[in-house]
Amino acid sequence: MKSTLRTVRLELAEPLRISRSVMAARDAVWLTVEHGGLCGHGEAVTSVYYGLGTDRLVRLLTTVDVGRFADPESALEALRAGDWPGREVPAAVTAAVESALLDLAGKRAGLPVHRQLGAAAPPVAATARTIGITTPARAAAQARRLAASGFEVVKIKAGAPDPQDDIERVRAVRRAAPRSRLLLDPNGAWSVAQAAALLPRFADLGVEAVEQPVAPGDPDALGALAERAPLPVIADEDAVDLEDVRRLAGRVQGVNVKLAKCGGVHQALRIAEAIEGSGTAMMLGCLTASTLGLAPAVHLADRAHWADLDGHLLLAHDPWTGIGGGDGVVRASGSPGLGVKEVAVREDVA
Repeated sequence: MKSTLRTVRLELAEPLRISRSVMAARDAVWLTVEHGGLCGHGEAVTSVYYGLGTDRLVRLLTTVDVGRFADPESALEALRAGDWPGREVPAAVTAAVESALLDLAGKRAGLPVHRQLGAAAPPVAATARTIGITTPARAAAQARRLAASGFEVVKIKAGAPDPQDDIERVRAVRRAAPRSRLLLDPNGAWSVAQAAALLPRFADLGVEAVEQPVAPGDPDALGALAERAPLPVIADEDAVDLEDVRRLAGRVQGVNVKLAKCGGVHQALRIAEAIEGSGTAMMLGCLTASTLGLAPAVHLADRAHWADLDGHLLLAHDPWTGIGGGDGVVRASGSPGLGVKEVAVREDVA
């Protein structure tokens, strides 16, 4: 097998403001693994929060030697066993490598990824669509458009300097889209005392669940807050990998599983197994990425209680297609592998 890399710029349709940053674009590095005339693809995106810049991603993906394996199936076996590419490789890189191998193995077998993972039918899920920190009027207008397009779930970013602004934004969305299910995500912006005071007010507005209301780093505090909160608490920044999730299972009502932070599809499946029967449900989340980056998670969407798989929908131009989402529903393809297709390329060669 041999591999090649490409780097592309993913521009957002509009800047997304969250409690800790504003993002207008990010780079994606595409990995292509070729064997026997077939190609498999994976994507890793840059992330300031996870310390992954473009140069580092390219360097790391370059050092992951797929050529040591005779075929993608043996490489996947080593990856699942934890023997390769190694603990020192960031989760986002491992996830991208696994994606390319799953795509390639699926094409060789004539099977979509979800069939390789044991699901008979292509997963279909209503995905949340994110509204960033903005004015109540703008948030309301976005919510109306989303509801008209078919979105049933809206995720509202919170953590503005004045918490009253968050309350007004949620109230405006609730009025504009009264039938929508609302999720709230402060990205760890609040203290425990603030969260305890604010969550009842958001519950009164019909918010269904809140992600990571308090700063990460104290899972005991998050668990204690979840015990008394009037709405479900979903751990995100405190639930990075399997060990984190094991510590939180049964203490929070949900964990946000992102393939780029846990290490890929098979790590996500291990997390799902670890929380089964614990009272903690799985949310499948994502970073802002193209359809290529989102596709592996969509093939797992039937295992999630909440799906937040809208990263590709935030882009001004998505260079891949194959999972839908514009009507509020993501759908795994029944085509072999990931079932995605490149539709345009704007690239700088890595």
